[in-house]
Parts: sequence; C-alpha cells; structure tokens
Amino acid sequence: MTATAPAPSTARARATAFLPRLALVLAALLATLFTAAAPATAHAALTASDPTDGAVVATAPAQVTLSFSEQVAMGDDSIRVLDPQGRRVDTGELRDMCSGNTIRYGTALHSGLPNGTYTVAWQAVSADSHPISGAFTFSIGAPSATEVSLPTTTAGGGPVGIAYGVARYAAYAGFTVLVGGAAFILLCWRRGAAERPLQKLVVRAWVTLTAATLAMLVLRTPYTGSGRFADAFDLGGLRAVLETKTGASLVSRLLLLGAAALFVAVLFGVYARRLENSGTGEAAEENSGKEAGEKAGEETGDTNDLTFGLAIGGAVVSGGIAATWALSEHASTGIQPGLAMPADILHMMAVATWLGGLSALLVALHKVPGIERAAVRRFSRVAFVSVVVLAVTGVYQAWRQTGSWSALTGTEYGRLLLLKVALVAVLLAVASMSRKWTARLAEAPAALEGADAKVGAQVTAADDVSRETESVAVPADPERAAQLARQRAALESAREKRVRDADPDRAGLRRSVLAEAAVAVVLLVVTTVLTSTEPGRTVEQEAARGSAATAVPDRAVKITLPFDTRGPNGKGSVRLELDPGRVGANTLHLWADTGDGQPFDLPEIKVAFTLPAKDIGPLPVVPDQAAPGHWTASGVQLPLAGEWRIDVTVRTSDIDQTTVQKTVKIG
Repeated sequence: MTATAPAPSTARARATAFLPRLALVLAALLATLFTAAAPATAHAALTASDPTDGAVVATAPAQVTLSFSEQVAMGDDSIRVLDPQGRRVDTGELRDMCSGNTIRYGTALHSGLPNGTYTVAWQAVSADSHPISGAFTFSIGAPSATEVSLPTTTAGGGPVGIAYGVARYAAYAGFTVLVGGAAFILLCWRRGAAERPLQKLVVRAWVTLTAATLAMLVLRTPYTGSGRFADAFDLGGLRAVLETKTGASLVSRLLLLGAAALFVAVLFGVYARRLENSGTGEAAEENSGKEAGEKAGEETGDTNDLTFGLAIGGAVVSGGIAATWALSEHASTGIQPGLAMPADILHMMAVATWLGGLSALLVALHKVPGIERAAVRRFSRVAFVSVVVLAVTGVYQAWRQTGSWSALTGTEYGRLLLLKVALVAVLLAVASMSRKWTARLAEAPAALEGADAKVGAQVTAADDVSRETESVAVPADPERAAQLARQRAALESAREKRVRDADPDRAGLRRSVLAEAAVAVVLLVVTTVLTSTEPGRTVEQEAARGSAATAVPDRAVKITLPFDTRGPNGKGSVRLELDPGRVGANTLHLWADTGDGQPFDLPEIKVAFTLPAKDIGPLPVVPDQAAPGHWTASGVQLPLAGEWRIDVTVRTSDIDQTTVQKTVKIG
C-alpha cells in the first residue's frame, strides 16, 4: 500500500509530544556518555613494595611486602621470590598485613640469602573478580645476572583468557535475549508464547546463558591462575573457586537458571495452551451463545491471572540473575556499593528489556506474519520506559565510573565510552525511524486489515497447495523425491516472502528493526569489553598518585642540622643533600662541620628515613665515607611521596652521640 501523510491534527499532536521525547533522548545520551555495564572502581593496582623495584639493599630482607590500592584475594602461592638461578627462596606462606585502609600482603624469606638479583612474581584477584599480576626485581649487595625472565603475559590473558572472555560475552547476550524475549511476550504480545520462532529464541538464549556460566565456572581456576586449560579439571582448584565470591555467584546463577527453566516451561506450555483455549472460547461465544461465552470469560480470567504470576516470577528470577553480576563484579567494590548494586541490577534489566525485546520483535517480524500492530506499539512504549530507567541509572553509574570529564579522553576506558556514545546515538536515531514506521502502521488500520485479509487468503491458498503436494505419494526415485522437496522449500520461501512484502509499512519497520539489532550487537560487544577495562576514575587516581611522586630534577633536598653530643668537641652541624629528592632512587651526601666551619671527621654517622603517615620506616642508610667530613650513599629508595622525617645520628666519641631530625616533603 502507499503511505499517506498524517492529518494536520495528528502532526500537531506529534509535534507536541516531540519536545519531551527529545529531552529524554538528550538525557539518555548524557547518561550513556558515562554509562557501561560495570560501575567503578575496578582492578586493584600495586602501589608500593618493600623492597622496591630495582632497589639494591645492603643486607637480605626478612620478608617481601606488597601494597595495593584496594582489597585483593591472594593465596599462599600468590607471591613467589626467586633467586638468580630461579629457585624459590620464600617460605610459601602468605602474611596478611592489612590494617584499616592499608592493603598489604607479604611473604617471609629464608635466612642467609647470598648477594645477587632476586625476582618477585605476584598474582592476585581484584575485588571486582578480575585477575592482576606483575613482577619486579631487587638486589642484595649488588646486581647480578639472573636466569629468571620476567613474564610477558598478564593474568587473565592467553587462550584461556580469550575463552573466558567469549563465555562472558555469551553470558551477557544470553541474559539479554532470555529476559527481553520473555518480557516481549508477556508485556507486548501474549500470543507469541505459542509461536515456534519465539520459543526457539528464548530457549536458545537460556541454553547459551547456562552453557556460558558453566564454562566460566570451569575456566575460573586457569583464568585466575596458571593459564593452562588442563587446570580446568583440577578439583582442588574448583573447590577453591567455589569458596570465592565469584564462584558463589556463578553457582547461584546456575540455580536461578533452574528456576528460569521452569518459568520457560510454563510460559511455552500451560500458558500457551490456555491462550489457545481462550481464543477458541471467544469463537465459541460467537457461535454457541451464552454458556460458551461464560466459559470463554473464565478461561480469559485464568489467563490474566497466570500472566500476572509469570510476570512477577519472571521479574524476580531475572533480577536475581542480574544480581549475580552486581554482587560479584564492579558494583560490589568502590564507593557506595549498597546503592550501586541495585542501580546495576536495574540497569541490566532495562538493557535486557530493550535490546532483548528488540531481538524478539525482529524474529516476529521475519518469521510470524500475523503479528498484531498493537504488539509493535506496546513494545515501543516498553522501550521508551527502558530508556528512562537507563537514563536514571546511567547518570549515577557515570559518577562512579569516571569521576571527571578528563577521564573520557585521557584513558582507554574513556575512549571506549565515547565509542559507546556514538553507537547509542546511532541506535536511538534508528529507533526513531522505527517509531515512525510504527505510527504509520497505526494510521490506516482499516486499509491494513484489508491487506492482511488478502494476505491471509493467499497464505491459506498456499498452505492448501502445500498440503496437496505433501499428500502425493513420495516416489521411489530419490532424484524425484529430492526435486519435490526443493519445490516444497521454494513454495514455502515464496509464501514467506509474499507475506513479508504484502505490507510496505511493516516491511519498512522490519528493516529498521534489523538495523537496530545490528547496532545493538556491536554495542553489546563494546559494553562487554568495558567490563574488563580499568575505569577512568581508577586510572586517574593512579595517575595522580604517580604525578605526586614526580620530582623536579634541579630541586634537590638540602638541609642543615646543628648537633651537640655534650661531650668534648661535641658541637657541630651536618649538611645533608638528597638528590633529586623524589620518589625512587636518590643519592645522599652528608658533610659534617665543626663549630668553626672545618670538616668534622666523625667516627660514625647514620641516617634513617620514616614516613609516619603511611607507617613506613625507619629505612636505615649507612653512608660510606668519601673524604674527611664527607659521606655519600647511592640508590637510596623512597617508595612514596609525602612528609618524610630524616633522622641523622652522629657519634663524636666512643660514648657521645646524638640524633637530630628534620621533616621534609618528598615528591
């Protein structure tokens, strides 16, 4: 049929409704500017170590400690210290040294370690369930050659990481289609419960989500550990995974999927049959009078009650499945987890209702010729409400994920987010075209119903021909049988094409929905990548921590400390210079002068550095005498920026000594 322009009154009404819709779209775009499936903060980072990376210590340390930006999960084998020949020199026992906001773990070293370069390799799991790892070296006495090579791959990488990532994407996709397909049937098109294409779509989504969850559970041990597929069959590792927050969430998801299977069985079994009986009852009311009509009314009432029960049960089960992500990943860490987790659940439910419902609508438009226009209009309203929920939850998630506009362009997470913004803008633009096609379908119902009746007659005639063809005895000749099969397939294809092309407005809607679905698939891929990318807020915090430690090369720390040991010739002063006076390696120079300004050749002088705010130190330094009254030490390591206290101990005789101190700002 030929589409006609809407009447002036309709155009004015549409123009009146345009402004609030435009405002909502702009709000959704603003929210999506920061939105992703996973709220900040994520991916713990190593903030300090003792010894530090590249440090040269005079004596063997008793232990190695690591400090992190947020809580991590570590085991006895998470920190390994290797000597230059690659032999382990740690005791293999993890020490939990966490206190308050300080997240620190360590392992003891064997005593009597010889001089040389040692390698520290560590691996942990962030509170957001993502594995992290790293390695560094330190030396005792002096650096030496080492047979240990630092790992080139990060935790969670390699083939196992790829397989785990595919399973994660499949889980998101399965959840989206499962929830969205069921919501489309219950909220928009109840008769779709009896349609085979929609049944296949929802059941396959359930199978995909279940298989992906099982794969993630089995691969969790190698994903967070060795990276070898063989470890997937390690029962001890699986038992350890089940004791973690992520393992418990995956098991809970499997249990909820069992309840979802019961929901799907009722939806496509009892519910679909009642709908068919209800339709039969309505026909009987027209043909058989009052008694049949009363029966039809009872069946309709039962169907409405079952619809309500399925809607409530489906919402509870789908919300529980969404919670398995919120309780184990990014939403459960960082600031305000009590508010972030419910917001994340609503966000995932809205995404599933919108995009999953879109996939169900696309299947219905392609495979079910008799879908009512009212169903399309109802889905348009449901999608509109979903965008509202996305806008509200997205604004809050934006604040948690980025924290500032600069994170959008200065981090990988922000650049992916900008790509998502562009995709959502395209998706909303295509969705507006779909709404126009939906409006056209509603403008000329009489003409379209006539066209549908004509198509229905054509379909009936085609079905009659198909049945007549199928009633013919199958010939013994295999070639003839194959020819008849091809003819039947061609007839069925022609019938479907004739039905699809009979209504140009519906065909236009089908094309626009297909375009929406294509963009939605790419959008889902980008969103899944975002779940494994360090959020902008965390990146900026780490960058700020690093910038605070940046030194100005020509601003060495220079102080003068007068002293008095109260013994004979016990008065003098110490001039100290720490170059470049920043976090990391420094060179220390000390000059001792007598009261009249001459070099003071002290029997002994020692220095210690302490950072009280971080409970670090004292870090002792014993300088070497370079000349009378002059001592020096190289490689003085200061691990963090802050207000450091420098204690200088001078001895002027066998029994006379004193300690003087000064606080300076490093970094």
